[in-house]
Amino acid sequence: MRRRALPVIYLAVFVDMLGFGIILPLLPFHAEQLGGSGLWVGGVLTAYAAAQFVAGPVLGLLSDRFGRRPVLLAALLGSAVSLALTGLANSLLTLFAARLVAGLCGGAIPVGQAYVVDLTEPRERTKALGMVGASIGMGFVFGPAIGAALSGLGFAGVSFVAGGIALANFLAGLLLLPRQTPARTAEQDGGRAPRNASPAVLVTALRVSSMRPVLIAIFAGTFAFTGMEATYALLGERLYDLGPAGLGIVFTGVGLVMAAVQGGLVGKLSARYGDRRVAVGGTLLMAVGLLALPLGVTWLNYVGLAVLAAGQGLMTTATSALIAEAAGAALGGAFGVGQSSSAAARAISPVAAGAAFDVHLALPYYLGTVLCVAAALLLRRRPAAPAPAPSPAEAVKDDQAVS
Repeated sequence: MRRRALPVIYLAVFVDMLGFGIILPLLPFHAEQLGGSGLWVGGVLTAYAAAQFVAGPVLGLLSDRFGRRPVLLAALLGSAVSLALTGLANSLLTLFAARLVAGLCGGAIPVGQAYVVDLTEPRERTKALGMVGASIGMGFVFGPAIGAALSGLGFAGVSFVAGGIALANFLAGLLLLPRQTPARTAEQDGGRAPRNASPAVLVTALRVSSMRPVLIAIFAGTFAFTGMEATYALLGERLYDLGPAGLGIVFTGVGLVMAAVQGGLVGKLSARYGDRRVAVGGTLLMAVGLLALPLGVTWLNYVGLAVLAAGQGLMTTATSALIAEAAGAALGGAFGVGQSSSAAARAISPVAAGAAFDVHLALPYYLGTVLCVAAALLLRRRPAAPAPAPSPAEAVKDDQAVS
């Protein structure tokens, strides 16, 4: 039963990301057609990540309390509604609001991650999380290509097609997702994980010694990778004579490498070396890849992109496994906090990387390299083990000493 349920969850996450990916290439142009400036275009694109930053921990913790299935289904239905609203948007404000709704309903990733951890043994956890990551990656690989093929329908038509796919995904989940009891109670796991269902849970999680370095590393690695995504079109045009078609091929290749690493390699490496070493190795690979991109050597550029993509795939999956290890009872909440950390980076990084690019075209890549090295150093440090509880005899002696 458990093994049969996993592909259903992978498919649900894949189709959810596919719907988002379909409209992604057309969204900036639609914002411009509605009269938006560059600032408005950036705001529309940032709205999704900003809303995810708020909603991720809340949806994750709700899945801990009420079960994964109802919250995941609500997220899938919310995606369908938000895509329909996006297609109906006829002003910048309504478009911005639709993307906020999409981000607020974007709980498929943390809830899906918690779902697969619930259904797998610890030795299979990283492999299963890698498959979730691969599902996300493939959604972004195929989504933009489908969106480009459907562009003749216009933005509203493409949005409605994506919304229809999302609605079909919800109906399939309604039929196929296994019913599940709510997650373990916090008391059963020592109350290690934060339990309040509010965005402040991120601050609470940062106070947990086993969670703090992982969350900061996720922020740093995502910040570096998103900065590359935001500026590589300009870098590729200036240094490597890449046009829109060439850039499309490049980003498709990056997505395929990430999906291949997450879908196959990361589980084997984790089983052999452990999640922490894999996470450290992934962030260091990202640093090497980022360092190679602005050097102006064509072959080194493509090798650097492949190394960067592989490192990102390893880092994101292994850090998710480390979150699951440190989460305690509130597994969904912990994954939601991880999503908040990456969403914060995705919201801030494009603006910061763009400003750094204006100073010097290599600056965002060198800053990203520094961030990845810092993330690797953070991940290397194992959290101190909690002090063991005293035995009953020791407790008696302590009481006698006090009296």
